[in-house]
Amino acid sequence: MSKKMLRSSYIDQYFLNIKLNKDYPDIYCVRNGILKAIKSFIPEFKGKLLDVGCGIMPYRELILNANKNVISYIGLDFENSLDAEYALGKPDLFWNGDVIPMEDNAVETIIATEFFEHCPQPEKIMKEMLRVLKPGGLLFITVPFIWNLHLVPYDEYRYTPFSLKRHLQNAGFINIELNALGGVDASLAQMLAIWYRNRPMRASYKKYLGSLFIPIIRRLMSADSKAHKSEMFTDGTMITGLSGIAYKINSENHTSK
Repeated sequence: MSKKMLRSSYIDQYFLNIKLNKDYPDIYCVRNGILKAIKSFIPEFKGKLLDVGCGIMPYRELILNANKNVISYIGLDFENSLDAEYALGKPDLFWNGDVIPMEDNAVETIIATEFFEHCPQPEKIMKEMLRVLKPGGLLFITVPFIWNLHLVPYDEYRYTPFSLKRHLQNAGFINIELNALGGVDASLAQMLAIWYRNRPMRASYKKYLGSLFIPIIRRLMSADSKAHKSEMFTDGTMITGLSGIAYKINSENHTSK
């Protein structure tokens, strides 16, 4: 199988067409939430798009095929990434996690999926994103809330909607809209999946638990699909993560909220 076909197959299996599988039920929960969020905002994307922390750019073809207003897709990540997926394709640009190697006002859209939890100084990076966005440009992001430690020791934060909005506002973004990736049912599904995936146990016991957990996770995720993700930021609510958009001020015609 060619490298291109291998990459396409990998992205389809683990990002775009994820099935509930006993070998990786945890990513089924989280990546389905991310995929739904991306699809809902694709019509808002346009012009040159920069994917920060892109990995192998799993959403590139999806976005380019769905929205012809996106004229180019640029991936940005670390040259010596810890991610083994890099074997399937490298980014277009590299950086040191500090300065984006682009001029001011260079792109119309930036996406950063599951990225800001790895930023020691998130507002510094947000300001850098603001710098390279054109006036009126759009930032789309997702961040986890319920997720295991990963890429240790480069796992820094878990954000509430209130802290994430404050960071974006402090960086200079306006018109910020945040939604939960999943609510209380998805949260339980994700915790069950994370526990099942990561807790050491005998193979026979794991096989038995898989037969119990998979139907429960499927039912919980089905129930969550009917929930309103914009109405979950109240006391007692559990969320799996956040998605959101924010804009750079367009001096010719701007409102803020």
